[in-house]
Parts: sequence; structure tokens; C-alpha cells
Amino acid sequence: MKFTKSGIDTLTCPPGKRDVMFTDDEVKGFAIRVNATGSKTFLFNYRFGGKARRLVLGQYGELTLAHARKLAEAARGKVLAGGHPAEEKKAVAQAFQQQAIEDARQAAANALTFEALIDRWTSNALRDSSESHRTEAPRRLRLNFADMLNRPAHALTVAEVQTRLDDVAEKHPTTARRLLSYGRALYGWATKRQLVEENPFARVVVEGREVSRDRVLTDAELGAAWRAACQMPYAFGPFFRLLVLTLQRRSEVAGMRWEEITPDLTTWTIPASRTKNGKEHIVHLSEPARQVLASLHRQTDSKTGAISPFVFTNTGRTPISGFSDGKERLEALMEQERATNATRGPENAEKKPSTLPASGWRLHDLRRTGVTTMARLGIGPHVADKVLNHTEGAISGVAAVYQRHEFLKERAAALDAWAGHVLSVASATGFEPTAGNVVLLRR
Repeated sequence: MKFTKSGIDTLTCPPGKRDVMFTDDEVKGFAIRVNATGSKTFLFNYRFGGKARRLVLGQYGELTLAHARKLAEAARGKVLAGGHPAEEKKAVAQAFQQQAIEDARQAAANALTFEALIDRWTSNALRDSSESHRTEAPRRLRLNFADMLNRPAHALTVAEVQTRLDDVAEKHPTTARRLLSYGRALYGWATKRQLVEENPFARVVVEGREVSRDRVLTDAELGAAWRAACQMPYAFGPFFRLLVLTLQRRSEVAGMRWEEITPDLTTWTIPASRTKNGKEHIVHLSEPARQVLASLHRQTDSKTGAISPFVFTNTGRTPISGFSDGKERLEALMEQERATNATRGPENAEKKPSTLPASGWRLHDLRRTGVTTMARLGIGPHVADKVLNHTEGAISGVAAVYQRHEFLKERAAALDAWAGHVLSVASATGFEPTAGNVVLLRR
């Protein structure tokens, strides 16, 4: 039949049949299939490779007769040219579907920003890590890659990561190495879970090797640091003093909670979740340390007014931060004292040397200073290691497996002796500590 709109409108499927096909007289191969439900589909029938083929052009109603005839004529032209229009249409449909899948995958990949990846890493891979590592690693990555946090995680390149670490390494090579380690761990975890395809930190290098620090504060420097800390208000003043007196890690003292301290202020127990080695640690509080704590008031949440659990806090909700700024203020006071004494003449310079360097040391060096001084005081290295909560120390290897004594009394005596030394060098001259002459100086 010659297809016309009125003719197609009257076409029906005979009773008892599922469908019936009608062909057009004008365009060879052009057909319409009418099924029992009444729907009508334009088709183009042809032969390719010796077999009958069929190209679905579309539904009548969605396609007009004129449009369908043009499609059939175009398909016939392809067949006459040796083409296979049905396969071509299939290939186009598959390519479109594949592109849609790729677009969706790319959209999901772009939605995973560098910051979102750090969040997932923290809540999953670092879930069982110590609190200090779980806090420090994400914090340093966010701080040093702040301008890349909103970028898709997969978009960070090796070149820009290398440039950033080179910039950091110019002033802080140790920090650069830590960032490299954190970044490799982060992206290594992500690639294993197919969150990203490549690890941009894997081929990055930081020149130089890790050099173990050996900086120990002199008695004059230690005394000056203590006097400067006594001039500073809450929170950094008492924080620095407890950092000196307890010899614990910066993050552990900063995160100190009132519930971790006994009511009589004699003992501070750092929970396993907040120690580097993941083991609970008991710290004896010397008399000067107790005096520092006794002078403090419980802080409140600046928004809700609730009592804060933290000993050192500026908001009531989180521990103090901004240690670099705090240490700069401490060093400024040390330098101010040095400059003042330098103008008073040689007799005062002997008391508090004007040549005292106010920089070149780190807060972590206080721990090394304490252990070194304990050795001068005749305190055994195994006790000093226990004070610092070192897993590997003077007792190691097989002996460490069987040696489980905690030396609590010896540790208390060691911190008492250390506190006496600190107060002595802060107020005396020419002091050379020995096990016999350490006196616990009180205010």
C-alpha cells in the first residue's frame, strides 16, 4: 500500500494475531508494524551479508509519516552504499550509553574533593590510630594544602604537589617529610579502594634524609623559658609550664582533661586513645605542677556556657591551638629579658647571660632536655624512658617482652627531681645539679 496518514490511522491488527506488517509502495523496505494493542512502529527492512535485517525507525505518533519516510530513504541510501544502518544505530546507542556512564563516573569523581577524601580517610583508615595521629595528619594536610581542598581529589598533579612540598621544605624540611608520608598514606588508601586512580605523592621527593634532632636546652635557656612562661597569661603561660614539668608531648598536654587528673592533683592519666603508642600512661604531678593546676579555673563554652572538660582551651569546646604563635610570644619575652640584662652591665649578665639564644629550639626539645638532665641527676635511662612513655628505650628486645614493671615510684621521684632542677635554674646561678642537691623549690 502507499502510506498515507489517513491510511495508517485505519490500520489494525487482525483478531487472533500478535502483530501485522504493512509495506510502502514508494520506498522499498519502508514498513509499519501494527500490534494487537494498537501501537504502530515504523521500520526499514533490508538485507546485509545475505541475511534479512531490520532497523526500527520509531513509533507512529512520535514520528510523522513524512519524517519516517525520510529516515527510511536515508537508511536505503546507506544500504546501497554497503552500510549496515541497524548496526550503526546500535553502535551509536552503545556509545551514548557508555558516555552517560562515563559522565556519571566523572561527576562522582569530581564530587570527591581533596577535603572530602581526607574526611573519609580519617573516619576509616585512621579510626584505630592514636588520637594524636588521627588529629595531626589531617590537620597538617589541610593547613599546607588549603588552596587545594575544594579541588577534585583526582585532579592533584605530581608537579603541583612537588612544588608545594619544595616550598614547605625551604623552611621546614621535617614538616615536608611528614606531609609526604601523610599524603602517600592517604592516596595509597584511596587507590586501593578505587576512589582515585593515581597517587600524586608516590613520585614526589623531599631532598635530604631525616636527621634526628639533638638540641638540648642549656640550664640558662631552660631557666629563661620558665621565667617567660610565668609572665604569660592563660592559656599558654600555664600550658608551657606544665609542658616543662611533665615532659609529655605537646598534643597530650594541650588535650589534657580535668577528668584525667585525680582530685588531689597528684596524678594525671593519659588515656590510650591520646598517646602516641596507644597505651595508657600515668604521669606523676610534682608540687610545682600541682600549683599550676590549682591556680586554674574551669573554663566554660563560649557559646553554651557549659563547663569545659579541657584544662587548656580558648573556646571551651576544643583544646588550645596556635602553638607557633604561642612559642613566638614566649621567645619574645626571653629575648626581652636578654636585651634588658645586656644593658645592666657584666655583673647582671653573669646571672642571666645576655648571649642567651631565644630561638633555634622546639617545644619537643624539652623532652630531650628533661631526659638529658635526668641522666646528670643520676636517674636511670629505663626510668626516664618510662617518664616519656617510650615503647623502645633502655629496655628493649626480649628483655622488654618480659619486663613489665612500670617504675611508678621511680618515675615520681624523677619528675620531682626534674621540677626541682627547673625551679633552681630559673632562680639560681652556677647551679650544677646532682642527685643529692636537688631541692624542690616552692613559690
